[in-house]
Amino acid sequence: MWSVRGAAAVLTAAGLGHTLWSGITEPAIALAFGALITVGELARRDHRDAAGHLPAEDRQPAPLGSAGALAYALLGQNAGHPTHHGVLQIVAVVVAAALVGIVPHVARGRGPALDHVARRVLTVAFAAVCFQPLYNSGQLGHWVGQGPYLVLFLLLLLGLTALCDAVLAAALAGARTGWPYGPLLRDELRAQLGIGAAICATGVVMALGVAVAGLWALPVFSVPLLLTQMSFHRITAIRTTYRQTITSLARATEIAGYTPPGHSRRVAALSCAVGRDLGLSERELTVLEYAALMHDIGQLSLIDPVPAGATAELPAAEARRIAELGGEVARQTGVPPEVAVIVERQADPYREQPVAARIVRAVNAYDDLAGAGRHPGGSLAALERLRLGTGHDYQPEVVESLARVLARGGRVRVVPVPPG
Repeated sequence: MWSVRGAAAVLTAAGLGHTLWSGITEPAIALAFGALITVGELARRDHRDAAGHLPAEDRQPAPLGSAGALAYALLGQNAGHPTHHGVLQIVAVVVAAALVGIVPHVARGRGPALDHVARRVLTVAFAAVCFQPLYNSGQLGHWVGQGPYLVLFLLLLLGLTALCDAVLAAALAGARTGWPYGPLLRDELRAQLGIGAAICATGVVMALGVAVAGLWALPVFSVPLLLTQMSFHRITAIRTTYRQTITSLARATEIAGYTPPGHSRRVAALSCAVGRDLGLSERELTVLEYAALMHDIGQLSLIDPVPAGATAELPAAEARRIAELGGEVARQTGVPPEVAVIVERQADPYREQPVAARIVRAVNAYDDLAGAGRHPGGSLAALERLRLGTGHDYQPEVVESLARVLARGGRVRVVPVPPG
């Protein structure tokens, strides 16, 4: 993580120093693109969940600023006249415009993470280094000319830039959270297929439009991306409302006195952390979160509440009956069918369960034993109790993943399990 930030800091210092020393080449062009990037940062939106995690559809909170930065990096002409800005000036303009644009967000206490700024600098520098020297030297024109082959080259370059951004994002997220790198990279690549594809396409269109029509092309080609950004934010708002509705429904067991306060939310948060550690995709994590929130909904059908809501210590037949009732209730709420399946199968032997049900069962048992202080030995003893049940009730891989997640959070010290 520090190497990425260090490389971004070195590039920023070199770009600003070179630009201040030699002056700005073609200041009108630099000002126009700087203004576009600033507006994009001012319009940024950052829909993070309670755990600080960004949904896949909102991994680019400032798409207009990103597209403007890429367009400036890929700009070779302005209304038919060659441009002469270099890589270092591109970095300087992008950084300066981004800093101006995020000042209001920082003042409101919602400034972007340092990692986001570092990624922006490195990805723009990558695109500029791959394009500007070849174009300015005439080699690119000699190889591909100015026709459709140039467009194909730009699209290929933007594909590599998107891959570079995904690799950086996954590496930074992995260093920050300790989650497996492979699933993180997969999620970042999937996110690039959404708003990321629109950003890359807009960046190419802006660069080509300015090359032919001049700077007036910038506001014209910004409109489609703004409309796309609004659509993505609307989808995110709908999903946020849906998640809040399910969370409120899950609290019914707490309000009725069937489960301890905060139990469903603790199980959901810890289940998602275990799911990420095991490499579940974004879609699977969403289903897992909904199922974990609703895993105790079947207790509402009981006449007498389970003591402290601890279903982990119930007889198998009773736990299975409650789980099946919960699945029926979940189906009536309109949640995805997979959620109801996970809820109704959480009491089955783990070899017969889907992965998400195995996670919910283990995490629910841990919170029943340790979350409410029911186990006299504390969190470590509760975890060892789960390990003793790995022959039938809990999948060993899930229990060990839970141990790793708890160790990263400082909640328990992991004791390695002997082989065999």
